[in-house]
Amino acid sequence: MTKTDRQQSGKRGEEIAERFLLDKGYEILERNFRHKRAEIDLIALWENNVLVFVEVKHRKGNSFGEPESFVSDNQQKSILDASESYLYAINWKKDVRFDIIAINAGDEINHFKDAFY
Repeated sequence: MTKTDRQQSGKRGEEIAERFLLDKGYEILERNFRHKRAEIDLIALWENNVLVFVEVKHRKGNSFGEPESFVSDNQQKSILDASESYLYAINWKKDVRFDIIAINAGDEINHFKDAFY
């Protein structure tokens, strides 16, 4: 799979995840938020009091493992760094959560709440 194919797959996965969250009542605040070299796929608000940082993993096949298993420790640290910058910028004082939305080859969605940190 070329980089362009991966980017298209990732973008499609993010669109699927966004629709999923909107259908569940989340408000999407940011898409592809960047801080330095880190990126957070989606930042959402749940019930006006929980800020949710979402990492989306979309796989065309599961031969190498489930999508959610591809969020490395380094990636988690990167997301935490970017989230701290975001929280500071908006002066957020309420709850925070880190979720993973895993989308498999058949576009089946698994939402892992409080997936890390």
